[in-house]
Amino acid sequence: MCGSRRRRNESFQYTQSIVFLASEGRIVVYAVVRMELMEEAIMKVDILTREYPPHVYGGAGVHVEELAKVLAERIDVTVRAFDGPRESEAAQHDERGSLRVIGYDVPTELDGDNAAIRTFGVDLQMANDVDGELVHAHTWYTCLAGRMAQLLHDVPLVITAHSLEPFRPWKREQLGGGYNLSSWAERDAYEHADRIIAVSGGMREDILAAYPNVDPNKVVVVHNGITLADFETPAPDDTGWAVFDRYHIDRDKPTLLFVGRITRQKGLPYLLQALHFVDPDIQVVLCAGAPDTPEIGKEVKEAVARLNEERGNIIWIEEMLPKHELNALEHGCDAFICPSIYEPLGIVNLEAMACGLPVVATATGGIPEVVVDGVTGYLVPIEQKHDGTGTPTNPERFVHDLADAINEMFADPQRAKDMGKRGRERARDKFSWESIADQTVAVYRSVLEERAAQGE
Repeated sequence: MCGSRRRRNESFQYTQSIVFLASEGRIVVYAVVRMELMEEAIMKVDILTREYPPHVYGGAGVHVEELAKVLAERIDVTVRAFDGPRESEAAQHDERGSLRVIGYDVPTELDGDNAAIRTFGVDLQMANDVDGELVHAHTWYTCLAGRMAQLLHDVPLVITAHSLEPFRPWKREQLGGGYNLSSWAERDAYEHADRIIAVSGGMREDILAAYPNVDPNKVVVVHNGITLADFETPAPDDTGWAVFDRYHIDRDKPTLLFVGRITRQKGLPYLLQALHFVDPDIQVVLCAGAPDTPEIGKEVKEAVARLNEERGNIIWIEEMLPKHELNALEHGCDAFICPSIYEPLGIVNLEAMACGLPVVATATGGIPEVVVDGVTGYLVPIEQKHDGTGTPTNPERFVHDLADAINEMFADPQRAKDMGKRGRERARDKFSWESIADQTVAVYRSVLEERAAQGE
């Protein structure tokens, strides 16, 4: 296999050498068994992504970071990411696998162009450089790169679906006509992919609804994962606890936490309406930044101002917190809220559960596959329009149901703690990255075997 390293000590074959000896008129046959080492090629895969450390701002970036780490313990991985060259792009490898990270800048000729055009400028560079035997694209940002690499290098294309453009029409506010381009690139890649990985069963249903030309047999489910060790309770002297003093968060108050970008799909405007009906003694911490558009940024700012006037007890953190501070914040709060109207799985809920927080979340997308209603938290029912927006058909009812679930969570602190404990156990038992890496490699192998069979 061109360009592949070889793995030793993986498998052996046994051969027999038949030796004939003549002795005193008798023939004695000895079967000499020799164990010969078979060298097995290490699979080489290119992962294409918009986000990768140190530039991670959403769940897809967290997913790719963690997946690449565990895959690199099994195969050779090259991550190709946006946001320019990384400090070190040399491969780090051992006998089992390797990890190399290469970053790309938007071509200077495209400065000032539509965001989708700038994205395609990076995609063209990525596609040209792909040198693995399989390419794995994440989010629409790299769909064009994956599809072009598939054609240019004659390699299989695997896509992980973290979200779908047809179900995010509000992105037209952000991209303008570029939304037509992002939608085209995603559709073309999905309809020609050798395999599509959905991060939840709900997401699989959405893929087949959005793209009816996709063969259902090519769409498989591999959940997002969690590294539980990354979410242990910080030591008392951990510097992460400083976030409470810096933002004047009272650790003696019952506290609800929201973490997410300011986008339509995260449902933050509905939460801000619901908080008018939530017990004012409950302190609310909003880790919310990176608005998709100036319009939604202004909408949230005005809504928070009204809340501060009418109920108070709102702390808004607009910066993206470093991991150790966010971990301390989650361990220092009492419950987590996820009011999303579109969420393929919701890795933020997994992270909250890993910190032992009970979760109040919308019963949409893949969230019910993570949060068990009445066991690890509460699921808030929602009826949604089927126009791609996910807008509640009865926004007022959804807002009041959110408020009721939050109030119920805080009405019984011991029950909430018990839910949090069960949530951590569920995150540990059901969403291990080790298991997800094995499932992903199995997907790769099945695709490569199909390609090899087609060539015979």
